[in-house]
Amino acid sequence: MNRKQAATFLGKAYLWVLLLMLYSPILIIMVFSFTEAKVLGNWTGFSTKLYASLFSGDMHRSLTNAIWNSLVIALGAATVSTGLGSLAAIGLFNMRPRARQTVRFINTIPILNPDIITGVSLFLLFVSLGISQGYTTVVLAHITFCTPYVVLSVLPRLRQMNPNLYEAALDLGATPFQALRKVIIPEIRPGVISGFILAFTLSVDDFAVTVFTIGNEGIETLSTYIYADARKGGLTPELRPLSTIIFATVLLLLIIVNIRSARTGKKRQDG
Repeated sequence: MNRKQAATFLGKAYLWVLLLMLYSPILIIMVFSFTEAKVLGNWTGFSTKLYASLFSGDMHRSLTNAIWNSLVIALGAATVSTGLGSLAAIGLFNMRPRARQTVRFINTIPILNPDIITGVSLFLLFVSLGISQGYTTVVLAHITFCTPYVVLSVLPRLRQMNPNLYEAALDLGATPFQALRKVIIPEIRPGVISGFILAFTLSVDDFAVTVFTIGNEGIETLSTYIYADARKGGLTPELRPLSTIIFATVLLLLIIVNIRSARTGKKRQDG
């Protein structure tokens, strides 16, 4: 084995070890979601009882409420942040270079800023404004930290777009809104969809910002429920099939989006 082959082998081995470290915990949860054991790691035979319990009345009502709250908050936050982020990306793309660089730097700060700092800042803001904490404050907080990610998802699609298309639409008699709706939005749609999925995932996953803005009205999301459940000394077994379903759903959505993007790119090349 020469030096080049050895370097290739070590590179592939490193990649596989890294992927194993990243995905082995998920695979363990998926495997042990198909057993009745209450304790993770104790295999008592193949069973779908936990999945049945997850979708039946035997499951804790608080977990059902937490899942529902997480989905409602995530859908609302992802929808609004996708609209705001897409429009912000279009405006940012059409700025002068110096102003664009400044705004891009400002947009990056919330992404690099630790979540706990964002959560504390929003908590103090809501308290100072006298806003009672609950659904509204959580959705507003999630919109705040999701929007910069949508901007970063849409900007690459704008760079790939032919800049003359918008001007051509205006020259042909389209209004700015018509050109935006019929020219720009179709061109950046893959980035918008990716931004929506990313915002939705970040919202469902978030804990630090949520725990500071959710208030004391008894509202729970999935992340706060898991945290409270873990503090009691163990995790509800139904969380294993729930985690498996969430992972499989996100994976399926990503595969569909990538396939659609690949087909769109192929059609453009053929055309």
